[in-house]
Amino acid sequence: MIELPLLSRDAAEAEAVAAAGAAPAACCGPLTRETITAADADVFARKLKALADPVRLRLVSIVAASEGQEACVCDLTEPVGLSQPTVSHHLKILTEAGILSRSKRGTWAYFRLVPGALEAIAAPLVNV
Repeated sequence: MIELPLLSRDAAEAEAVAAAGAAPAACCGPLTRETITAADADVFARKLKALADPVRLRLVSIVAASEGQEACVCDLTEPVGLSQPTVSHHLKILTEAGILSRSKRGTWAYFRLVPGALEAIAAPLVNV
């Protein structure tokens, strides 16, 4: 008795196509628009990572809701229930990600939304 190897339907079709000398059909259609570059994906991921923390999302929300979209670090500790050093750490991450900007006035640091930062983060998600 001759044993034949068991082939899946896809493998059998591929063998038949190869035997006929034809190229297999592409599994997917061509891309219809430009994709994000690797460098842009890295920048985008850093910004999303900065926002991927509930405390940082709340801080951005509080700053956005503040008069002039600006808040002093001293005004941000109580609403989130964290110490000033912990809040400052979160604000530093948001600043390094380009979501907030920092200005120092005397002994206090003030944070404000970078104009267009949130819209720039949302755009690639909306245009998917």
